[in-house]
Amino acid sequence: ERNVRQWIDALLDRGSFDELGTFAWTANHEDQWLPGDGKIGGFGALAHRPITVAGDDVTVKRATSSFVGNDKVHRLFEQAMRAGTPFVYFGACGGGRIPDILGATGFTQVRGYEAIARRRRHIPLVVAIVGDSFGASSLLAGLADFTVQLSGTCLAVTSPRVIEIATGEQITPADLGGAAVHAERTGLVDVVVDDADSVVDAVRRYLSYLPSNADEAAPVGADCGPVEPDPGLLDLVPRNRRAGYDMVTVIERVVDPSSFFPLGTRFGRSLVTGLARIGGLSVGVIANQPSYQAGGLTPDACDKAVKLMCQCDSFGLPIVMLQDTPGFLVGSRPEHDRLVAKANTMQQAFALASVPKITVLMRKGFGLGYYAMGGNDVGGDLLYAWAGSEIGFMDPVTGANVVYADELAELPPGERAEHRQRRAAELAKSTAVEGPAGRMKVDEIIDPVDTRPVLVQTVRRLGRRRSPAPRPLASWPTAW
Repeated sequence: ERNVRQWIDALLDRGSFDELGTFAWTANHEDQWLPGDGKIGGFGALAHRPITVAGDDVTVKRATSSFVGNDKVHRLFEQAMRAGTPFVYFGACGGGRIPDILGATGFTQVRGYEAIARRRRHIPLVVAIVGDSFGASSLLAGLADFTVQLSGTCLAVTSPRVIEIATGEQITPADLGGAAVHAERTGLVDVVVDDADSVVDAVRRYLSYLPSNADEAAPVGADCGPVEPDPGLLDLVPRNRRAGYDMVTVIERVVDPSSFFPLGTRFGRSLVTGLARIGGLSVGVIANQPSYQAGGLTPDACDKAVKLMCQCDSFGLPIVMLQDTPGFLVGSRPEHDRLVAKANTMQQAFALASVPKITVLMRKGFGLGYYAMGGNDVGGDLLYAWAGSEIGFMDPVTGANVVYADELAELPPGERAEHRQRRAAELAKSTAVEGPAGRMKVDEIIDPVDTRPVLVQTVRRLGRRRSPAPRPLASWPTAW
């Protein structure tokens, strides 16, 4: 296992680390060898850009938190904010240090998270969970823009041992806060990796898309690849609006080669989100996933979309929506999971985001999902639609079941399917995209093979537009 200094050395450019607080010491334990009070950090360079980095030193009191080490972390974060550099933290905290902070005097010397909570995403905040993490580093992960977790670690506020003592509940670290829990159930972790090198690679790659702070522009890619029509795109997307396919294969064809960096792949799986480059410029991509739940939007998918919208707006990245959705998933479970609140939050985030917002409607957009995914009159900059795409209140087949329910019920069971399809075909005539395009509710109908050239041209034209920081979504919380 790597110690915190090895993690820092692995991340930073060789020889660039400049430590801060080297001689910090555990209060009231001057007679013991407890250097740094369990926290190590300082400044360095990552791909020749300045960065601030810190982490938990498990060789000192299992990296438990006390007030000197806590002050060091806050001091480093304040320096990062002043310098306008990303802040990266390697988390493996053992929780609060007892008895040092057990009493009132010791506990109140541990600073709260006001400065970090008031960050307004001025700088990127990244947390890598590289060991069992309880307390401070777990809370920091909840405030981060990007969290990567190493498989086999636990991320939780309280350890299984304390939980058992306090409540009698027995639970394993994996079931409490393992990587699968956060990747699939809580959505707290953006990327899960299996080895140490991949932790560092994930941090490096994420930061490569972002500016050092919200006042700067994101780095521009050196080679954007070919910009030309792509007939192969048609082979990836079935014409049948109800047939599934993997949206990731489409994304990888329309963004710059090898530039797509997916986020939260195991959470809210009916939606794909990630960072990419189009025409060399960094963008956020939000796309329906027809291969899972038909691409229907869920409460978790809304949370996933909003998280990326907040980051894009804060750091000046255009938002590209690829829409192919039957609408929101219906049923008691999504309703009870606060579908109304989550859907409205997603729509508010899209409307308030000040960065360029570009939507490509691919095959279909039905119901509220059409508007949530950047349909007309919701605050987007441009709405393109593939030739042959459809827009409507609901899928024509579903509509036929609703509108002609009594008529279908009167038919013999063997005749209902054919009659339903005939009625659905009649309804489908009203969903053609030419109708809204004729009334300027769709900006342009495009040939699917031209999707990448159109996006490159549009992102390059709008991508340099910058509104002053902090932008509208910069102050939104990191979870809701």
